[in-house]
Amino acid sequence: MKQPEINYWIRSMLARHERVSDLNITVGKTLQVESDGVLVPVDVEPQVTELTPFQTEVFALNLIGGNRRLLKDLVTRGSCDLSYSPDEKVRFRVNIFTQKGCFTTVLRKLETTIPTIAGFQFPPSFEKMAKEVNGLVLFTGATGTGKTTSMAAILNRINEERAIHIVTLEDPVEYIHPHKKATFNQREMGDDFDTFAGGLRAALRQAPKVILVGEIRDRETLEIALTAAETGHVVFSTLHTIDTGQTLNRILGMFDQGEQVQIRNRLADTIRWVVSQRLLPRIGGGRVAALEILCTSLRITDLLINGETEEKTFYNVLKEGFTHNMRTFDQHLLELYEQGMITEESAITYSSHRSEIKRGMDTIKSARGDRTSDIDGLHMQEEEKDQYGGWS
Repeated sequence: MKQPEINYWIRSMLARHERVSDLNITVGKTLQVESDGVLVPVDVEPQVTELTPFQTEVFALNLIGGNRRLLKDLVTRGSCDLSYSPDEKVRFRVNIFTQKGCFTTVLRKLETTIPTIAGFQFPPSFEKMAKEVNGLVLFTGATGTGKTTSMAAILNRINEERAIHIVTLEDPVEYIHPHKKATFNQREMGDDFDTFAGGLRAALRQAPKVILVGEIRDRETLEIALTAAETGHVVFSTLHTIDTGQTLNRILGMFDQGEQVQIRNRLADTIRWVVSQRLLPRIGGGRVAALEILCTSLRITDLLINGETEEKTFYNVLKEGFTHNMRTFDQHLLELYEQGMITEESAITYSSHRSEIKRGMDTIKSARGDRTSDIDGLHMQEEEKDQYGGWS
């Protein structure tokens, strides 16, 4: 296999299905793409029924292209990350890893069009995030839930409105921002810096007003991000946590007990927003994002400094924080359900508190005039048994 054949496979995989998010090259399977969250096979000519170890290895090595750093990562760590573009029309974020002595490659399709807040119908709170002049803004959620897209939309708004220097530290660079009012410097891990902590430390000497850190992976990166936020920078970053409350508790958990008072006060001073994201299947095809949003407030500051109690929790503050642009996942899921964008099953599956969701859906059903339970049916069955000499 040569480079033209590799690119033919990639183009064929993109052309066979709509809304393709990922390409999957795994030994023992045919070529596959993920479309609307489901892996589906792709036919090419000549036909590939089961990929061989040789084919997946050649595919991977063609993408690496002799890069010594990537080859070293693959050998020593078992995986490597890179970006790849077969042409000017499409770009991918690529992860190559080994399993059972074979190579697997997963290519995440990157959108070449810069997202906008209006275009993705993000809430008004995103506009406020774009106006922050210092502090820490975190986006959380599982891989592939759209965190990078959300941050790119906010950076695009900053780019349109503010003549400032923006430095991004990414692994790899995904959306390529043109220079508008702002000046963008986008740095890629491995080529431009070694670690997020090292790149962030260097960024403090590069006179940016806004810094994007692809991911906070360790305590060192977090501490430098807090320092940057305390010294007049806006820092955007991501964490792999399931909701906003867990995000803040995960950060606190990175520090020893004796450091808790100090880190709680630092967080209370620097946290501006925490947004958690989940992607759900949309009725009619495609996916829709559910967002949980936390904004700094007096009650959030109190919880950060003094901790949660049975009565005072991050969830309860979010649930009652509509006037502060806050909301829980469950509140947004109910909105999406009421708008007919997601099914009842999806709302329950992706909820944080199923009892909250079920009560909310019963209220929505009652307002529509729909039945909320099967109790009438049970009553009729009992009457039928009475008629035949049963339980009377």
